[in-house]
Amino acid sequence: MQPTTFRFAFGPRNYRLMWIGLALLAAGFIIMMFGDKANYGEDFMGITLGPLLLLAGFAVEFGAIMVRDKSHVVTPVAPVTTFSLSADAVAAANAPVAPAPTVAPTYKRL
Repeated sequence: MQPTTFRFAFGPRNYRLMWIGLALLAAGFIIMMFGDKANYGEDFMGITLGPLLLLAGFAVEFGAIMVRDKSHVVTPVAPVTTFSLSADAVAAANAPVAPAPTVAPTYKRL
């Protein structure tokens, strides 16, 4: 049995995507709050751009959770055999097996 190593669920790529998503979310909220003071946020930036940045931020966050980092992919290793069979053992393993004898049923018919 091979020793297991402790690994986090997220790799560096996931954390990078999470920071990008958080930056998009923060930018969306800030634009919605402080868009244009004269129109009280009721302009293109406050009504359209801010929510679009929020949607993009949540999409990037979802992607950051769902993306599998390539550094965590485990490649299977073929097991190593340490024994060898002789020709006699291989011939005995491949020999035909006699069928089991048939036994009469132990119940009675009525």
